[in-house]
Amino acid sequence: MRICSIASGSSGNCIYVGSDNTHILIDAGVSGKRIIGGLHDLGLDLKDLSAVLVTHEHADHISGLGVLLRKADVPVYTASETAAEIGKLSSLGKLPENCFVNVSPDTDFTVGDLTVHPFSTSHDAARPMGFKVTEGKKTMALATDLGCWNDYILRQLTGLDSLILEANHDVRMLEVGRYPYYLKQRILSDRGHLSNESAGQLLSEVLHDNMKHIILGHLSQENNYPSLAYETVCSEITMSPTPYKGGDFDIQTALRDKAGDIYEW
Repeated sequence: MRICSIASGSSGNCIYVGSDNTHILIDAGVSGKRIIGGLHDLGLDLKDLSAVLVTHEHADHISGLGVLLRKADVPVYTASETAAEIGKLSSLGKLPENCFVNVSPDTDFTVGDLTVHPFSTSHDAARPMGFKVTEGKKTMALATDLGCWNDYILRQLTGLDSLILEANHDVRMLEVGRYPYYLKQRILSDRGHLSNESAGQLLSEVLHDNMKHIILGHLSQENNYPSLAYETVCSEITMSPTPYKGGDFDIQTALRDKAGDIYEW
C-alpha cells in the first residue's frame, strides 16, 4: 500500500491511496494541473486512476473535480446527498453523466483490490465522511473535517497502520486572528474543524506499537503552522496517560502547496 498527500490544507485537499494494481484519489480540491503533477511524481497518469472518493462538497475538496472528470473516465464514490450538492454547482462545469456511485457510511465497498469503509464525520456539510482503506492486512484512514471526535470515531481509527488526521488550527491563533466572529464560532464548533490539541488527544487514544505513519493534515493557512501543529500534537501525546511519547512515532505534517513524501509498506 502507498499513500501520498498531493495537497492538504484549508485551501485544497487531494490524497493518493493505492496498491500495485489500484489507484484512488480521496478528494480533488486543487487544480487539475496539480493533481496530474502529483500523480506523475508517483509514476502514474490520469489513465491509471481507478476512482475518486469525495468526503464532502466544500470547495477545498472538489474544486478540481470537474476538470479531472473531463480528462479521466473514473467513477466518483460519495454519499448521495453529497453528489446532489455537487450537482448544483456551476463552478465545476458540466460533469459526465452517471459519474457518481452512491455509498453510505459503515457500508464497505471495493475498488479493485482495495476495500473502502466510509464513516460519518461531524462537519457542516450534507453527508460528510472519512474513509478507511484496506489492502489485505494493511490499513490506512483519512479523518479530516472532523469537528469533534467520540467513541464512534475511535472505533474507526483503531488498529491502523497509517493515519492522515486533521490538525486544523491553534485555538489561540484562531481566537485572536482576523476571521469574523461567526467563522471563528463555526470552526470551533462540533461541526467545524479539529484543533491541534484535540488531534493530539484523539491520536493518543489510537496509537499502538505497530503504527507506521501519521500525517497531520488540513492545516489552516491563517490559524496554524506546521511546526506548531507538530509540537502541540506531540505534547498532547507525551502528557496523555498512554505509555508513548510524541517522539516515538513518525509524525509528519502535510503541506498545502506541494506534495508530501510517499509512504509505502
